[in-house]
Amino acid sequence: MVVLRLKRMGRRHRPFYRVNAMDKRAPRDGRVIEELGWFDPLASDDKQVSLKADRIKYWLSVGAQPSETVRNLLKKSDIDPTPGQKLES
Repeated sequence: MVVLRLKRMGRRHRPFYRVNAMDKRAPRDGRVIEELGWFDPLASDDKQVSLKADRIKYWLSVGAQPSETVRNLLKKSDIDPTPGQKLES
C-alpha cells in the first residue's frame, strides 16, 4: 500500500520535511517512490509549504492514503484529501 507522508530532513532544532509517496512498510526516512513537495514549519506562512497538486491528486486517485499531518497540509492548500471513488465497469 502506498501512503503519502513526511520525510524529515534538515538538521537538529531546524526541521524541514518533504512530502513523499512511500511504501507503507518503508521506514520514515527510507526509500521514496516520488517526491510531492515540501513543508517548512519554521518559515513564514507564505513560504511554509509547496506541493505538486496534480501529482498528489493522481496518487490519491489510485488509492494512496495520506497520513494525518499530510491530510491537514492538503486541507490548508485546498486539495481534497478524500477524492471521489472511481467508477468500475
